[in-house]
Amino acid sequence: MIQVNLDFADEKFREVLRQEIEKAVADVVRKNELPPMLTRQELMELLRIGQTKASELLNRSDFPVFREAGVLIPTHLLFKWIEKNTRWLEKNSRYFDQVI
Repeated sequence: MIQVNLDFADEKFREVLRQEIEKAVADVVRKNELPPMLTRQELMELLRIGQTKASELLNRSDFPVFREAGVLIPTHLLFKWIEKNTRWLEKNSRYFDQVI
């Protein structure tokens, strides 16, 4: 049996990974030309989630939703929210410390 042990605790590796993810997201945004505001359906397609998970996100108090003209999600705030919550996961769980 082959066991792969990657050191995810290495900060340099995390920084490189973070930069590559940022580049990939920027490429997707450029290629898909996301609108400044996403509809519920666009959010579901972008995140590849269903109606139940979309409802959970849209009802979170910290999730960026503009409700003055229906339910719209500011695209730039969505990506900031994702980044903030990914960092929370890194700091408050052992998720990234798991051996693959």
